[in-house]
Amino acid sequence: RSRAMMKTMSGGNCSLNVPAKNSYRMVVLGASRVGKSSIVSRFLNGRFDDQYTPTIEDFHRKVYNIRGDMYQLDILDTSGNHPFPAMRRLSILTGDVFILVFSLDNRESFDEVKRLQKQILEVKSCLKNKTKESADLPMVICGNKNDHSEIFRKVRTDEGENLVSSDENCAYFEVSAKKNTNVDEMFYVLFSMAKLPHEMSPSLHRKISIQYGDTFQQKSFRMRRVKDMDAYGMISPFARRPSVNSDLKYIKSKVLREGQSREREKCTVQ
Repeated sequence: RSRAMMKTMSGGNCSLNVPAKNSYRMVVLGASRVGKSSIVSRFLNGRFDDQYTPTIEDFHRKVYNIRGDMYQLDILDTSGNHPFPAMRRLSILTGDVFILVFSLDNRESFDEVKRLQKQILEVKSCLKNKTKESADLPMVICGNKNDHSEIFRKVRTDEGENLVSSDENCAYFEVSAKKNTNVDEMFYVLFSMAKLPHEMSPSLHRKISIQYGDTFQQKSFRMRRVKDMDAYGMISPFARRPSVNSDLKYIKSKVLREGQSREREKCTVQ
């Protein structure tokens, strides 16, 4: 998989250039109030916020220096209400890895994940037919809130496992964003399926402040007081979601790069 251009992260006085082949987008989808943003927060900063704030769409960027190679992971935390279906389809089209979240105490949220899984497979299959991309589609289905009492459970473990049983690039986890249970393991497996460095997982790299940005991308980059650690990650505090127009151009370029001149079935965004 390749990008049409180099991705650049600018923060403060530092500019980090990441090779296009090492730039990925993770899309988090699911119904409202299932804990999508809480899982993203655990991934980014290890925190959990009890206060619920509805998400319209949040965008985050994390850049890694792993054994001297630069990687970029853009994270799209989508709205559970998806008031704009075209935007959700565009998010799916531009996604490389997916996390589908439901709440173990909410049957309707599980049904929504089943619909999302089907939609992702359909949308990405359409795009794959146009670009001859790899058929691999790394995806984790995540049952959140397993810290709640079993008496509140509405979805059985075997039901979640059945959704992934026929796809080696899809895994099922029951997690608790609140208690931080199985969250690290989930990301480790997701990145492994995507053939990304497992050091991208929250607990397997050193967290670096933006103040180290100027030296972050140097192959000789090392931190004092840390021995045998060759993986670092830094959150961009100034990251902005690429515009809808940019995403549309990216998808169009992927299709046109193949030089297919014959009449093509449309991958509809709306």
